[in-house]
Amino acid sequence: MSPSVKSFAVARVKPLLSDTAWAWLRDPLGRRGAPPPSSPAARLSDMDLTQLAQHFKTDKWGSHRYTPHYERHFAPWRDEAINVLEIGIGGYAREGRGGKSLRMWKHFFRHAQIVGLDIQDKSFVDAPRIRTYQGSQTDPEVLQRIIDETGELTIVIDDGSHRSDHIRDTFAYLFPRLAHGGIYAIEDTQTSYWPERGGSEDLDDPTTTMALVKSLVDGLHHEEFVDESYEPTYTDLHVVAVHCYHNLVIIEKGDNREGTRRRAILKSRYADG
Repeated sequence: MSPSVKSFAVARVKPLLSDTAWAWLRDPLGRRGAPPPSSPAARLSDMDLTQLAQHFKTDKWGSHRYTPHYERHFAPWRDEAINVLEIGIGGYAREGRGGKSLRMWKHFFRHAQIVGLDIQDKSFVDAPRIRTYQGSQTDPEVLQRIIDETGELTIVIDDGSHRSDHIRDTFAYLFPRLAHGGIYAIEDTQTSYWPERGGSEDLDDPTTTMALVKSLVDGLHHEEFVDESYEPTYTDLHVVAVHCYHNLVIIEKGDNREGTRRRAILKSRYADG
């Protein structure tokens, strides 16, 4: 585009167009990765997460109310080239179904690689920026292969079996391998209270999903423990926030070493120390 034509376009054409349309006009081949204006992909990329969930008919909105919470936590990553893993692809009632939420994530995260893991073969869901793997969520070889072939994971969403033992095993393997600053989500935590689904009626049962979550909350405050012989765990040192919603837990990873004033405040306890 010559300078004179460019000047005319900026002065006369740009005011008539949306920002998306103007960006595409300047870059019609899509080198910036933006879809042509008014295309289905462009319309989807402008939707919020709840709208996308409704469009793709995923139960993350409707049966559940997850999408507003996800929008709040995931919005900073929407335009980043990250890797997102969702465990559990769905569609078990009929053959050839599933992948609704993977498609939703693809259009929410505009530049991310979306990966799905399922115990069943869901390879028919594969598409540009969507790749599926078959295997158990508790199989470390499968989990490591995903990381080796995809790269570091920034977001993990466990929507798999919903069994406490599986959730705990998967978290134990993947959280240490999650990117610094990443987010780990666990869905359908109601099963933690259902013995029929691997949970327990006993609220103090140490083997459930919510027992894990409660221990993470304690670990957030490990620097305040008065037992100075206590050795902090990996999660003590790297979980920086735990957000609990109805049937959904979102865990943030970072550096959980802010320091403490406990010795200065509890002087009598440590007077002989």
